[in-house]
Amino acid sequence: MREVHRAITPAPRIGLDMIAIPAGSDVDLDLRLEAVSEGVLVTGCVSGETEGQCVRCLEPIAGTASVYVTELYAYPNSATEQTTDAEDVHRIVDDKIDLEQAVVDAVALDLPNTPLCRPDCPGLCPECGIRLDVAEAGHHHDVIDPRWAELASKFAEEPESKK
Repeated sequence: MREVHRAITPAPRIGLDMIAIPAGSDVDLDLRLEAVSEGVLVTGCVSGETEGQCVRCLEPIAGTASVYVTELYAYPNSATEQTTDAEDVHRIVDDKIDLEQAVVDAVALDLPNTPLCRPDCPGLCPECGIRLDVAEAGHHHDVIDPRWAELASKFAEEPESKK
């Protein structure tokens, strides 16, 4: 068994469209590597600072992604390698383990698909685009169907009362 504590700086961005660990940002690896009969079992924690945008109001958000990983890397010519599809198991190649895809997959699955700045974020006004949390109370736009606009203008005037 071997423990690895390392900070790496991945070149590509790790995550989703709206939130990710940015390229050039540190990713902390606290891993345990264990030799098992079929290969090397990698377990541990991967963490990094995230940046993104709220999907409702498009304000910048930041946070931390911390995910636990468990991956088996099969020895060459092991029973696991021979009986499992290539995309279902990781392989040890030239006595090296490539953790990149496992880290990318684990982080991407842990991040929210729709990140929010706060759970009750009201978003943007669909008509003018102003952030609704800074708009005046009751912010709205009167949208009148152009086909009915003339009729609406006739009823907008108050009829004179008859005495």
